[in-house]
Formats: sequence, C-alpha cells, structure tokens
Amino acid sequence: MKVVVLGASGNAGTALLRALDAEPRVEDVVAVARRPPEEWHSPKTRWRSLDIATDPLEPVVHGADVVVHLAWLIQPARDLEQCRDVNVVGSHRVMAAVAHERVPALVYASSVGAYSRGPKDRLVDETWPTGGVRTSFYSRHKVEVERLLDGFELERPEVRVVRLRPGLIFQRGAASGIRRLFAGPFLPSPLVAPRWIPIVPRNARLRFQAVHADDVADAYRRAIVGDARGAFNIAADPVLDGETLGRLLDARPVPVPAGALRAGAAAAFQLRLSPTPPGWVDMAHAVPLMDSSRASEVLGWQPRRDAGAALLELLEGIRSSAGSPTPTLQPGGNGRLRAREFRTGVGARGPGSGR
Repeated sequence: MKVVVLGASGNAGTALLRALDAEPRVEDVVAVARRPPEEWHSPKTRWRSLDIATDPLEPVVHGADVVVHLAWLIQPARDLEQCRDVNVVGSHRVMAAVAHERVPALVYASSVGAYSRGPKDRLVDETWPTGGVRTSFYSRHKVEVERLLDGFELERPEVRVVRLRPGLIFQRGAASGIRRLFAGPFLPSPLVAPRWIPIVPRNARLRFQAVHADDVADAYRRAIVGDARGAFNIAADPVLDGETLGRLLDARPVPVPAGALRAGAAAAFQLRLSPTPPGWVDMAHAVPLMDSSRASEVLGWQPRRDAGAALLELLEGIRSSAGSPTPTLQPGGNGRLRAREFRTGVGARGPGSGR
C-alpha cells in the first residue's frame, strides 16, 4: 500500500509514522507537512513540504491507496481566519483532491470536540449529535468539516471514509509542542511535577478522556489497512476527573465553579499570558464521555496504556522539555525557544511558525 499522511509532523502524525514503519502491508509512506524535519530515519517515509490551504494537493495524493488527513491548526488562536483557512478550507481541498485522483480511502482526524453538549455520567456512542460547542473555534471547525464529509460521502460513495474521534492525545515526544500550544512561555517546565501540584480542580462537568498517541496511531493503522467505514470513538480508561487526578498526582481536589475556571482562562488569554482562549474550557465542560466499543468490535482496537499513565508521561515530558525531531514538536523550553514564543505574541502566531 501507498499511504499519504497530511499533517505528519505533529502529535498523532509522528506516532502514526512509527506505526506504519512496523506495518508490513504498507510499503510507501508520503509524509506531508508545511515544515518537514531535516532528518527522519525511516526507509519507508518520504517527506514533502506542502500547505494544504494554498498548494496543489492532487500531485501529492496521486496514486495513494489511502490519504490520512491530520493537518490542523490550533494556533494562532488570535487569527481565526488563518486557522479556518487551514482547518476548514484546507480540509475541503483535501476532499476535492481525493475525489479528483480517485483515491479509494480517506481517513480523517475528527475529535471528541465535534460532539454537542452531552452527559458526563454515562458513555455515548458515535450516533451522538456532532453539533459542537459554539464558543470554541476548534469545535466549530471540527463540526464544519464533519458536515463537509457528510456531503462528500453522499457524492462519492465509492470512497471509503473513516472518521476517528479521539479524546486528548498524550505522549512524551509531544510534550514541548503541547506546552507551547496550550500553556505558552510563562509556564516553568520544572514546576510540572506532582510535588509542585498540591491541588487540582474538581467540578461535576470537568470530566474528560485521554489516550496515548501510540494507541491512537494503532487505531489509524487499523483503519488504513482494513475495510471499515464510518466514525469511531477512541479513548482509554479511566475517565480523568478531580478525584482521579488527585490520586495520580497525590493532590487535593478542590471544588471550583465552571465560571471561575472560564474567567481565569479568559483573563489569561486577554492579558496574553496564555495562548489558549476560554472556548477550550467551555468545550471541556460540554463534550460527552465517549464509548469506544465500536472501535473494539469493528477495528479490533484496544488501548495498551491507560489514560492516567499517558497523562503522567506527558507531564514528565514537559518537566524535562522532551520533544521529537520535527519543527512542530522540537524539544526545549528555555533560552532562545522561549524568546521565540514571546515574539509570536502568545497566540497571535503559531509557536515557531514562519507564517
């Protein structure tokens, strides 16, 4: 098989490349990123520099058996037009290229963020409405692409379309990149240690799911080489809430109203102390808990690491400024890298972005 991975330099993308390296049915991998790494040691993988919002996509997907669409902008959160150009318009361009080149299958990275407000005391399956959370641009964009895919499937029933909807994706190799995207330059990495986290927030709606990047990659791999269609929830146990986080970090859960958490996030964003707008807090409180039974039954997927272990691995990675050999996930959290983060305007441009 020949597989084209769009957005291959990020958190899920790097994990997927590792999984495809070990998959004997995949012989050729074209890894696409706006800023490819200078070095990547893999006999299967060829890197291409390409921007899905502006560059011709047909040549790069030509001859592919499967296109995996992971490319997405989370930053710059202060330039929503640029984010939408990549996230929504770029996704539409990907679908058009897949149709033009008669690619047999498209695997798309959706998200728990596409779901409408839902329950936190039970699990929902993939039929839960994908109306999103209005105050989150990330959620709105995921919903727009879900609707584009609905139309694409009606127009191109011969194309096998798979949508993966994972929870939060953690791995040590993405730690520096995740810190830059969500915490910004003001978070001292050495303080991300259990002994420096005495309390954690507790709120009835602040319950979320996570999964290790290698387990997400395994789900993508199974979707690529199999014949499944449709949407799949991807999440590991346990659900992460105040009590669970307290046990993991040996911290005391403290009740915090949702409004207070949102107000704090809004103030930090407004003061340019954080690159993360308050819509992320709204989304965390709103989205439902997902049932991943369909992924188990249809894809044969099971997570190998639990959500708590994945979170602890991420925190250790942030503490040690860990990363991966791509511009998106480059390791580091001090000196010139922090200075560059300040120059980007803390959410006004992507961390380390050349745009």
